[in-house]
Amino acid sequence: MSASYRQPGVVLSDRRFTVPLDHDNPSGETIELYAREVVGSDKADQDLPWLVYLQGGPGFGANRFVGKQAWLGRALEDYRVLLLDQRGTGSSTPANRQTLPLRGGPREQADHLALFRADSIVRDCEAIRPAVTGGAPWAVLGQSFGGFCTVHYLSTAPEGLSTALITGGLPTLDGHADDVYRAAYPRIERKVAAHYARYPQDVERARRIAEHLLRHEPVLNGGYRLTVEAFQSLGILLGGGEGSHRLHYLLENAFVRTAQGPALSDAFQEDVQSLLSYAGHPLYALVHEACYAQGDRPTAWSAERVRADFPQFDAAKTLAGDGPVLFTGESVHPWTFDCDPALRPLRETADLLAERTDWPSLYDPDRLAANEVPVAAAVYHDDMYVDTDHALTTARTIRGLRTFVTNEFEHDGVRAGGPRVLDRLLALTRDEA
Repeated sequence: MSASYRQPGVVLSDRRFTVPLDHDNPSGETIELYAREVVGSDKADQDLPWLVYLQGGPGFGANRFVGKQAWLGRALEDYRVLLLDQRGTGSSTPANRQTLPLRGGPREQADHLALFRADSIVRDCEAIRPAVTGGAPWAVLGQSFGGFCTVHYLSTAPEGLSTALITGGLPTLDGHADDVYRAAYPRIERKVAAHYARYPQDVERARRIAEHLLRHEPVLNGGYRLTVEAFQSLGILLGGGEGSHRLHYLLENAFVRTAQGPALSDAFQEDVQSLLSYAGHPLYALVHEACYAQGDRPTAWSAERVRADFPQFDAAKTLAGDGPVLFTGESVHPWTFDCDPALRPLRETADLLAERTDWPSLYDPDRLAANEVPVAAAVYHDDMYVDTDHALTTARTIRGLRTFVTNEFEHDGVRAGGPRVLDRLLALTRDEA
């Protein structure tokens, strides 16, 4: 019996499921999945259709909402919602530096983590759907990486879906990770330029911090080694609707005067550690590039290799002149595992994943071209995390897909404008139906 409890306007129930670790070996080892069922308190006794939510990431558990936050209130008008912690995240048999040694050495850990991509997540969904819906198809809402999972769902098990909704998550169907990052660095550069245009005082602030880090390279209180490259990766904030403002406030009080001279303030260091640490979502770092991998071509630390083609991101060279230090974001590098104490024990595991050459295909263009599931996608102009041109190319590949293209929101639009975005997508799928 699942435990049920209440928050304002909603009834919540904890759901736990057992699924195969490897769906190609259904009689082998199993793992546990956790999901939170949510229904409006005024509809708790009604027989409603289901919507399963697939979180962005990879590596993040489902949102821990309070009441009817963000898009959830709109969804609860029509659905019971299942907030699924994807395998390895949240309360679903976590995969991290503490648990992965149970698998064995780095090679065994890498083989294990190869089972934590969109293909396995979708097979998890299909394994638990009969227990949730009684076998009826359900709607899916996929945010960011959750959208990648949704396109895989449409490619492999469309019979399980009544409706597919995607927000900021239409992947390139056949592009390598190198293609993704070659498109990403110019987008990030535009975001940084827009930030400095809004906050020109941050140009000198960022240069001063970068110069300090090149000389000192401090270790933060939590053990994070703050290199200049790690500092630049704070640009991941610029992909969110309030991210530019958050970055500005972070930079404005970076230094304090001490008896030994200027030093990075404890407050700045604490905020930076919380933003850069992967302790709460290590799978993001471990399988981020693997989410793009298909076929026999390794990712081979794609973001790091491609960055060399964009020398303007080299902070040391920038500081030799008078230009602005460029931030980066939405990329994982080998040095990420050297800087972060939550990842250091997993560096060899990450290297083996980067070398892997036996990745299954994730998408089926032929099945997508014959799609019959009502599907709509929100595409954000100049999305820092997902390339708009790639997204629109994929949208044209999926039969019947309706797009809501907007510059009103950034990549986190389903959070910032959740009810409106979701309402628009639902209307588009109903128009199509």
